[in-house]
Amino acid sequence: MKISTRARYGTRLLLELGLHYGKGPVFLKDIAKNEEISEKYLSQIMITVKSAGFVNSFRGAQGGYILARHPAEITLKEIVEALEGRFDLVECVNNPSSCKRESICVTRDIWVEVGKMIAQVLNSITLEDLVKRCREKQEKYGMYNI
Repeated sequence: MKISTRARYGTRLLLELGLHYGKGPVFLKDIAKNEEISEKYLSQIMITVKSAGFVNSFRGAQGGYILARHPAEITLKEIVEALEGRFDLVECVNNPSSCKRESICVTRDIWVEVGKMIAQVLNSITLEDLVKRCREKQEKYGMYNI
């Protein structure tokens, strides 16, 4: 399984907003500059994270983006699923009818277990956890772009 650039950049975008949580709106151009990601690409990702309910936007000179929920209420699993869709390792995990061997297939059982473990880990990490980790790295190594 490989996490797409879209999910990685979307996570970084939300992390930037998490770092500024409670401090007012952040411009997308500033996030793009800090994270060294194309503003155009981030604007496409922003559409998804807004529609998923992670972000609110404000127009005008004092406008920008803020998290719609507290960082402790947003899990990495939610973020990845919003940007990637379901992350089943193989087709038959989510769609058993796609394979006639589903009922006797031992390897499918393993892919189901692995998928559950990945989901469990991603669900155990919140955006607030990422903010804390980022701040620790910033303290240890100076300014740090993720």
